[in-house]
Amino acid sequence: MEHIVITKVEIDDLEKLQRIAKKTFFDTFSPYNTAENMEKYLNEKFSEEKLLSELKNKDSEFFFAMYLGDVVGYLKVNSGDAQTELQDKNSLEIERIYVLKDYHGQKVGQILYDKSLEIAQNKNLQYVWLGVWEENHRAVQFYKKNGFTEFDKHVFKFGDEEQTDLMMRKEL
Repeated sequence: MEHIVITKVEIDDLEKLQRIAKKTFFDTFSPYNTAENMEKYLNEKFSEEKLLSELKNKDSEFFFAMYLGDVVGYLKVNSGDAQTELQDKNSLEIERIYVLKDYHGQKVGQILYDKSLEIAQNKNLQYVWLGVWEENHRAVQFYKKNGFTEFDKHVFKFGDEEQTDLMMRKEL
């Protein structure tokens, strides 16, 4: 898709970040989860306090995908101690790539993914990694298409449910 602009998310963008984060997460996962678990997760993980602390973390970076001035997706990457699990100084975690449904299939996710690779390469890292819900077949296929391979699994606590995430990585 032409005219997608990637911009770094700043503290002043907190409200926009919260809006896109909640909407894309809800749209992606609400059909597969209870309303109670969804509400709890959205309120905890995307609260202003939580997002503000993530924005202030020097080892986390957020980026918006903008189309004609509107936020249509976002990326969150973590290095060093901000990584949710591995915390390997030689790696970059892609924690979130989310795109509004109306923009699926229009390369927005690919552009955000490419930004994550650019960041990892600029930091001279050896690999990128991520966790993706095993039932999110669209995302799993996207990462496989981009050269990721599964190396482990972990439990992702979602409200009162335990779900399995595939741990995937790509050597650079």
